[in-house]
Amino acid sequence: MEPSGNPLLFPNFPQPESDRFLVCGLGSLGQHCVLSLKEFGVKVTAIEQIKPQAWEIPTIPELLDDLIIADCRQTQILQQAKIERCRAALLVTTNEQANIETALAIRQLNPHTRLIVRSAKENLNQLLSEQLGNFIAYEPTQLPAAAFAIAALGTETKGFFTLDRQKLRVIQSHLDRDHRWCNIRPLSDLNTRHRRLLGYHNGEQEKGSSFHYWDPEIIVRPGDQVTYIEMADTLLQEMKPSSVQLSQGHQEKYWKQWGDRLERLWKTGRQHIRQIALISGVIVFTLLLIGTFLLRWSYPDSTFLSAFSATAILLLGGYADLFGEFEQIDDIPQWLQLFSLGLTLAGTAFVGVLYALLTETLLSAQFQFIKQRPPIPQENHIVIVGLGRVGKEVAKLLQAFKQNLVGITFNLEFDRTVLPEMPLIVGNVQDALPQGNLATAKSVVVVTDDEILNLEVALMSQKLNPQSDIVIRTAGQQLAQHLLPILPKAQILGTYAVAAEVFAGAAFGENIISIFRLDNRTVLVTEYDIEAGDTLNSLLLADVAYGYGVVPILHQKPPNTSNFMPSDDIQLGVGDRLVVLATIENLKRVEQGELAIHRKQWQVRVAKAFTDDAAFEGANAIARISGCPLNVARTLMNNLPGTLSVPLYHHQGLRLVRELSKLRVTAELIPIIS
Repeated sequence: MEPSGNPLLFPNFPQPESDRFLVCGLGSLGQHCVLSLKEFGVKVTAIEQIKPQAWEIPTIPELLDDLIIADCRQTQILQQAKIERCRAALLVTTNEQANIETALAIRQLNPHTRLIVRSAKENLNQLLSEQLGNFIAYEPTQLPAAAFAIAALGTETKGFFTLDRQKLRVIQSHLDRDHRWCNIRPLSDLNTRHRRLLGYHNGEQEKGSSFHYWDPEIIVRPGDQVTYIEMADTLLQEMKPSSVQLSQGHQEKYWKQWGDRLERLWKTGRQHIRQIALISGVIVFTLLLIGTFLLRWSYPDSTFLSAFSATAILLLGGYADLFGEFEQIDDIPQWLQLFSLGLTLAGTAFVGVLYALLTETLLSAQFQFIKQRPPIPQENHIVIVGLGRVGKEVAKLLQAFKQNLVGITFNLEFDRTVLPEMPLIVGNVQDALPQGNLATAKSVVVVTDDEILNLEVALMSQKLNPQSDIVIRTAGQQLAQHLLPILPKAQILGTYAVAAEVFAGAAFGENIISIFRLDNRTVLVTEYDIEAGDTLNSLLLADVAYGYGVVPILHQKPPNTSNFMPSDDIQLGVGDRLVVLATIENLKRVEQGELAIHRKQWQVRVAKAFTDDAAFEGANAIARISGCPLNVARTLMNNLPGTLSVPLYHHQGLRLVRELSKLRVTAELIPIIS
């Protein structure tokens, strides 16, 4: 069934212009979306209900091509904004209902416009996507949660996500002298079927702004920093702890063993209680039967019911009710009186055990909401300050990494049933922070909704523990820039600045699967479905990687299975699926088709082929890696020595030389002389 918003059902509607976009809502997120969109050089119209008295980004009025002060839900306002010509509409007001209503109104006016909506209602978003078509929704406060969690870990892992059920993670590692890569392998050898190199830094040069700035022939040395993405069986494996963790490893192991022993003892103790309760129940039942038959036998005129009742009274401590008079009781045998006293004593002991178990069961069943949280860790833990949407998501991710956590909230009405496995502190700033043992914490994540409160907490955290890692959430750019001089070691993440890059990327029709932060850049895991007329169609993956500066990590020709870490030799075609790592600048270049042709500054000069088979296979390799026609490659190999006329990227040319060497063909890479 076609969704109601499918363009095929509205063939008479004009196609939108490729460079016109609409942003509804100019709060912090909306302004950052405008800024990200303008980096693509497009026209942006904005609708805001009330004109801001002060702009968070001062240049926004100059960046906008048109600003309309009105309610974006009104049909005439959308027509005034020329919605019929807009390629995409970013609906990012703080009112989810207004965003949804605007999306419905736009779809009635233009079935082609792509809708990117700010909304946290996952089920409704899925239903609207099916009905409206060309619709995608994000919750901006949740998008950077993984980045906050990774920053708090303080490990080599810089990003993690799942793609087609395969777990992938991004590692940034400083190599020690014993590392197996050192002094042996060039950087090019680090690329395998399960791994791709993303960056290299040797401490002597500035880090490049793209993914392919490093020289593939460099031999890695101790102390070098390498960044790579790899396929992993589990996202938790090889999480290297900090030096503090290593020095305390034996101590932690010792206390963990004692904790496990206490836990086993506790579980064993509870099992013994149940066993005792079962034995007590059997004894009470046995005494009840024996007492009933003895009383019935001693008094033949009584009934079994009266004998049963008398025995039950004795077991429940009712000896005084039956034998409470001080006078001599002659008509009851002494042995029976003593037996009755024994029943009462036994009943007091064994029935008491049953009462205790029953009371425990009732309390466990009826008062589970008072379940005791774990104790606050004394050291080497992560403190999360602020348990709103972002804080809860960060806590869940860190719990998945088996981290010791403490949650602190200043909201006195906080729901105490949330995250029951995490120690919780509720109170004001001055009292709550010291209770969280910040002085011995590994890191502090400050993610409240109040930026000034975040600043206060960060400064207090730095004062209490200058060695801890501090991760701070901000909404805008200005405060983040001002925080760097006073908190130089802190990692400052602008929630809306990061989210805006996702919204902007999605506005151009791309599917943003995940994001992570790397060297102060937001990296977008972006999916492309290749169509006729796309800027990626018919390109080699080498051109995509080195021409657009992205890193392909998955290629698929449906219905074939996904190919992770694909070869540069693959040529894209219509219907292919491609997933790449890219920054917002890379996406802009792909959108505009700005291939870095000027970087093709190298040629391969082939000197000699040692055998005819080497010449034959060498021609195949040249055609495959360079993308030139096979007849051109064969002509070259039949007229050696010679130079391939096709210009190549540096990485591409070096790879061709290495492949020819394996085939017993001598070749070298030479620069193109202009």
